[in-house]
Amino acid sequence: MITHINLGSNNLEAAEAFYNELLSLFGGKQTFKSERTVYFTLGEGNGANLAINTPFDGNPATTGNGSMVALGAVDTNQVDAVYRKALELGGRCEGEPGERLGGAMYAAYFRDLDGNKLAVFCQPGH
Repeated sequence: MITHINLGSNNLEAAEAFYNELLSLFGGKQTFKSERTVYFTLGEGNGANLAINTPFDGNPATTGNGSMVALGAVDTNQVDAVYRKALELGGRCEGEPGERLGGAMYAAYFRDLDGNKLAVFCQPGH
């Protein structure tokens, strides 16, 4: 149903480097680049793809309060690895890796270089 998600950036070059490394942990790869957009295809079975772009209207990119992109991991080790990589690349912690919802979910939360909020999670035992 959802084909891709767009996140705004005020520094497309820095965002491209951040997401190239981060999404490689999911088997993702950059598949398109233009003057104002970088498009990533995620590994098979991971759902929607991700586009990073400068806003079409020319105004600065801003983050949406309450908006978040969630990335599905295969296990808790991948959640931990993605979270560590995001912080290593300059992302900010929004919630360290750990169990959520009474153990039904294992997740970590972080913000990218432009302040967009992302989660990486898995459902142990599913």
